[in-house]
Amino acid sequence: MTTDESDRPPPVLHQGSDHSAPYPVSRLAPSFGLVELAREIEQADQMVNHRVNAQLRVISEQVKALQAQAREILDQARQDQRLNHARCSFRRIPGHVYHLYQELDGRAVFSMLSPADWGNRPPKSFLGSYRLENDMRWTPIDPDDA
Repeated sequence: MTTDESDRPPPVLHQGSDHSAPYPVSRLAPSFGLVELAREIEQADQMVNHRVNAQLRVISEQVKALQAQAREILDQARQDQRLNHARCSFRRIPGHVYHLYQELDGRAVFSMLSPADWGNRPPKSFLGSYRLENDMRWTPIDPDDA
């Protein structure tokens, strides 16, 4: 299919003022060469690339921080589960402090007695003191503060 020259509409000429024309209308207007146009496009592309790289770097740092926070949450959850599974011969009450010992067979057991209550010579290996929080999370504490 060919187009006949007579089928084309005549070119539209700019009818507004010269300063709003989409093309230079004065012979005194600066000329725009292909090299200059290519240089402008290259500079614009470089600026876009720098901006995108900076934004992606920020997102990458945020992802790393979120991953670190997720690892901390998972580590705390594992610790809480390990402490929840420790042997205990009494009812655990949130807000109270319990002391964790290791029996000879390697199992962990909670006691209400701190190492100080044993005269700093507990019969089992002392592992640490923990306060049971209302959300069933265990917070490590200094046994002397208990």
